[in-house]
Amino acid sequence: MAKYLAQIIVMGGQVIGRAFARALKQEYQASQEAAKRAGGGKAGASRVEANFKTGMTLEEAKEILNVDKLEPELVQKNYDHLFQVNDKTKGGSFYLQSKVYRAKERLDQEMKHETKKQEPSKENKM
Repeated sequence: MAKYLAQIIVMGGQVIGRAFARALKQEYQASQEAAKRAGGGKAGASRVEANFKTGMTLEEAKEILNVDKLEPELVQKNYDHLFQVNDKTKGGSFYLQSKVYRAKERLDQEMKHETKKQEPSKENKM
């Protein structure tokens, strides 16, 4: 009986060990994929920093403000509309209004970053 109990314990430990190893491998692959999507290197680090500061990703911000491209006029137009619609005095939601504000803030950071990135290339052409 003790022999069977020991075998059950050993087999259970092996199953748990394999599952743990598989979970670690999947987590590592997910983190590598996230690093690739962020752009890697300094660009990825700055994007992660911006995501952390505003609490949302660039993709989420674009989705909230319903924009595909970073066009300042379109972003401002959609922001103004959504901010007014969600005004608490008009029966809107402060939570949604703050999400709209944070999305605009995130997109502004990205547009500022793109502008800085394009300026050195313009100076090189002159």
